[in-house]
Amino acid sequence: MMTVADLCLLGAVALYIGTIAIAKAKGRKQFDNGNPRNPAFWRDPFRARALGAHQNGIENFPLFAAAVILAEMRHAGQAMVDVLAVTYLLVRAAYVAAYLGDKPSLRSGLFALGLAVTVAIFCAPLWAKG
Repeated sequence: MMTVADLCLLGAVALYIGTIAIAKAKGRKQFDNGNPRNPAFWRDPFRARALGAHQNGIENFPLFAAAVILAEMRHAGQAMVDVLAVTYLLVRAAYVAAYLGDKPSLRSGLFALGLAVTVAIFCAPLWAKG
């Protein structure tokens, strides 16, 4: 049976893929799918921020995935892991919005909060009863 936290893993992937899809859709007339990594396309400030948010999502995903999998394998309280995973996903969505909206200080704070939530998931087995 899949848990809410398991579904949040898929949600995190969808978020970082969706972030880059927004940039490509907004610049669809200039985007060349035959040359998707053309640096000229990504020079636009909005697109550059979308690319940065996308790359950061890719960089963040492995630790989040490992934390969720470890917490579930080590029988941490599933309700707590689920709540923390949903919190992570919401914080990451806000992070993407702050990145796209060019709010660097807010973005940095949200990054730190997302990292703290991931560490909490990773440590959840320490708080498990039993």
